Amino acid sequence: MSNPSLYADLPNLIIGFHGCDQKTLEKVVFKGETLKPSVNPYDWLGNGVYFWEQNLERAWKWAKDSAKFSKKTKGEINEPAVIGAVIDLGYCLNLLDNNCIELLRDQYELFKLGMEIAGKEMPVNTEYRRNLDCAVIESLHRQRIENDDIPFDSVRGVFIEGKEIYPTSGFMKNSHIQICIRNPNCIKGYFVPREVNDKYRII
Repeated sequence: MSNPSLYADLPNLIIGFHGCDQKTLEKVVFKGETLKPSVNPYDWLGNGVYFWEQNLERAWKWAKDSAKFSKKTKGEINEPAVIGAVIDLGYCLNLLDNNCIELLRDQYELFKLGMEIAGKEMPVNTEYRRNLDCAVIESLHRQRIENDDIPFDSVRGVFIEGKEIYPTSGFMKNSHIQICIRNPNCIKGYFVPREVNDKYRII
């Protein structure tokens, strides 16, 4: 099996954005509570707290769409809001890195063999429910714990979504990078995103 890269520790702090309900924002930012990890069997990057990397507008779109189509979040978002977070990804299963991609591919083969031996059906991915991806990633996390390997603090993945932004373009309207935080100590602080002051340049 492939090993993670020597460079799996990503050195810089990033800004992540989490779409949620206004009540959640108030509890987390003003009352010191923490965001609860998602533990659905279809989570795209496995279980953890999800953020859109450096993408405030995408977080707002998700929150507003979730409020409009409440079945997406079981009615948990009534008043859309976005929480900002300063994040250190720590030891990251970075699925934009070839070594991590190969590690997950090898894990898939082990997971598939285990399912065959157990006589179980493989989970299936659909457009918005990544049951297979989640199962393989979670099995990798479990195996690392069983082997006393360093656990991953976070998972990072890119998703190509939406229509092409112009004919034959390789760039899609809703493409984004998502972050899944497993180690809550990676989150250094929460904040309410600010509005731009148009009198000054953005730096």
